[in-house]
Amino acid sequence: MNIYAGNLDFSVQENDLKEAFSKHGTVNEVRLITDDRTGRSKGFAFIEMPNEEEAKASIESLNGFDLKGREINVNEAKPRNKGGGGNFRGGNRVSNSNRGSSNRW
Repeated sequence: MNIYAGNLDFSVQENDLKEAFSKHGTVNEVRLITDDRTGRSKGFAFIEMPNEEEAKASIESLNGFDLKGREINVNEAKPRNKGGGGNFRGGNRVSNSNRGSSNRW
């Protein structure tokens, strides 16, 4: 099962998460998400646990857990939307050509 852990302090490392989640079962992988340019943590991670029962127990136990001074959010990771997202590139953009015009309305 893939688990999401958020609201992480920026000092949290992968081994901190592995230690916390390993108390509830086997951890296959911990992926701390970092900024590509700075290498700094983005404050969330994904933890892969092969046993669903152990994964659910870790979610129950660690959601709201204080890790390095922050209450972390832990839940089952949801699949990523395939449509992308982020930057709006739709066709209803307002043109900048009328900026500063007195006839706005």
